[in-house]
Amino acid sequence: MTSRQRPVLITLLVLLSLSLLALPLLSVAPNRLVSGQPLRLWQVAQGWLLLLPLVALWLGVLGRVSRVRAVAMLLTLDLLLALLFWLSGEAASALAQGGPLVRTAFGSGFWCAIACTLLLAAETIRSLTARSAERIGLNLHLWLLPLALLVSGHLDTLSLLKEYANRRAVFNASLGQHLWLLGGTLLPALLIGVPLGVAVARSPRAQGGTFSVLNVIQTVPSVALFGLLIAPLAALASAFPLLARGGISGIGTAPALIALVLYALLPLVRSVVAGLQQVPPEVRETARGMGMSPWQQFWQAELPLALPVWLSGLRVVVVQTIGLAVVAALIGAGGFGAILFQGLLSSALDLVLLGVIPVVALAVLADAMLRLLSAMLEKHHD
Repeated sequence: MTSRQRPVLITLLVLLSLSLLALPLLSVAPNRLVSGQPLRLWQVAQGWLLLLPLVALWLGVLGRVSRVRAVAMLLTLDLLLALLFWLSGEAASALAQGGPLVRTAFGSGFWCAIACTLLLAAETIRSLTARSAERIGLNLHLWLLPLALLVSGHLDTLSLLKEYANRRAVFNASLGQHLWLLGGTLLPALLIGVPLGVAVARSPRAQGGTFSVLNVIQTVPSVALFGLLIAPLAALASAFPLLARGGISGIGTAPALIALVLYALLPLVRSVVAGLQQVPPEVRETARGMGMSPWQQFWQAELPLALPVWLSGLRVVVVQTIGLAVVAALIGAGGFGAILFQGLLSSALDLVLLGVIPVVALAVLADAMLRLLSAMLEKHHD
């Protein structure tokens, strides 16, 4: 922790304190159809325990700047995050004694406190290490205790987990379909985008026209692009029954994959071009002087240097695709978007969260894995 970080940490701590003390930590309702009544921190059994790590964090921020104090703050944030989930599970279990239909849900204070805790942790970790791999590992370790509580069944009486239990088969099918949309997008996007990016990088004259077309595609709203594909694909399926038997139709997975691939091309092609352009001319001259063929120059000299930039572009594509696949549910492509929109139509917030949280988790996990891979490649190159 440095003195420059102190104003940021103090601001986040103020927001964390307000989240815990001024906003409802939980809400309880007699059933899923009735609006819940808010429960403040002091109305939650043993809620006062959250004040202990909060006071410790204030003492850490206002005290002397040191590495030991930063480590202590990170451990305190670990404890605070685990306490938030543990107390929520304890309160839900106690309130569930009132009947099987009672629903205990996370309140706005809980979500704001989680967000502030994670931001505080990220800022503290940034002061502890400059290595990307270590930062990613330290950020991910924060979720070990909450995941242990989840696996142990301690949170099963919460409304969100009850929704999951009621729709376990639907959730698993949505997860498989969402991953299928992701994989079905990445493979053709890479097969098209990487060769196109290499060709464009070799021909500067083609860059203007190529990026103009890709930019136009990127500016079309996702819902509009999905809708534009319905008519031509439906006509193709009608004219060629073989395509219809193969799953091509105006709605469903086919138009979703086409649209997602089109959206993925711009960041992918741009990263390929940027990666090749950053290769120093001296490297190419040395490769040619060693008698390498153009293919050998690309594979042994240019690709290792350009790969970290390519992975950055791939990271953008993966996160973008995971998010856009939610909208694809509007045309029958399935995935977590189907759960989300079902929750919106039925005004069931927990059902909406059941569709949103896995999407966020997938995006964060994929981003962390690709960041880690990029950091490992850069370290190997250095």
